[in-house]
Amino acid sequence: MHADALIDLTMELIRRPSVTPADAGCLELLGGLLADCGFALRRVDRGGVSNLWATRGSGGPLVAFAGHTDVVPPGDLAAWDSDPFAPEIRAGLLYGRGAADMKSSLAAMVGAAAELDADHPGTLALLLTSDEEGDATDGTVAVLDALAADGVRIDYCIVGEPSSSERLGDVVRNGRRGSLNGKARITGVQGHVAYPEQVSNPIHASAEVLTRLLAIDWDHGNDYFPATSFQVSNVRAGTGATNVVPGIWEADFNLRFNTEQTAPGIQARIAQALTDVEADWHIDYRLSGEPFLTPRGRLTDVVSACIERHCGYAPALSTSGGTSDGRFIAPTGAHVVELGPRNATIHKINECVAVNELQPLQSIYRDSVAALLGAADAD
Repeated sequence: MHADALIDLTMELIRRPSVTPADAGCLELLGGLLADCGFALRRVDRGGVSNLWATRGSGGPLVAFAGHTDVVPPGDLAAWDSDPFAPEIRAGLLYGRGAADMKSSLAAMVGAAAELDADHPGTLALLLTSDEEGDATDGTVAVLDALAADGVRIDYCIVGEPSSSERLGDVVRNGRRGSLNGKARITGVQGHVAYPEQVSNPIHASAEVLTRLLAIDWDHGNDYFPATSFQVSNVRAGTGATNVVPGIWEADFNLRFNTEQTAPGIQARIAQALTDVEADWHIDYRLSGEPFLTPRGRLTDVVSACIERHCGYAPALSTSGGTSDGRFIAPTGAHVVELGPRNATIHKINECVAVNELQPLQSIYRDSVAALLGAADAD
């Protein structure tokens, strides 16, 4: 796909206000283009979420692009320099919600597929969803459930998340930390502050709970991951009155953990640390995803070589950042990396992507899948 068409497709996607979990017709647009390139389309919609599995070719290896059409809400429209769903190019930057996260990647993936010879060996696939920025329960997971039922497994996957930092391709994510959320609750006895013998103050008890949790030395990381971190994000207590001891204290916390830990192991260590705390405490957990890692090997070598060919430098491999749908794909046995545009403006006001980085991104995608499939590189 030539540069103008690639820009036009990105802009057309941005014009569709696909705030999660809405798709706003993005998959119909992309599916039509893929069908024109010889892809077989399969919709796997579930729970109000739009999902597309598109394939071309047969046999192995199965190389997939993965991405999402949904975007986060734009926020205060008055704070934007232009309508977030009316894309504009200013000073070489394409502005609009989803420009970097990740409608430019979607356009580049479809463009790469169009440029690749349709008679390539193996199977090329695209896994696209409108449920990545939200709960992520009926998106990529639904497609993987359907593939598993059919005995289909992805060998290599490139996720189009905006991985780059200072320039296109300078960072490739070959893993992500796990994310475990906790909601802690301490139940006390509410009453008047003037009668301490009649109350049990959960705020006071929380000091010991938090002290013990913060004192846990989880690990020191490893060659691929930083140390596991524990962070409290919200605390709630009190009635608003200065003369009332509250009956409930609640806090939300999160652990971003590496491959030295497991979610059950973390929960067990927390329970052990709080065993003899003299308070009525309880914690509910929600696992966003286990950590995953694609060690250096064929996928990372191929993608790195293609970045060096088109950008003139080799990328750094990283496992930093938040979570992505790679956390669902990797446990199936697939080798997964994330590669996309710069992430400096994602989820922000005036989100944008550099126009002159779209064509190189498409070329990196094209040559990477060509090499993984064993096909000749496209011209």
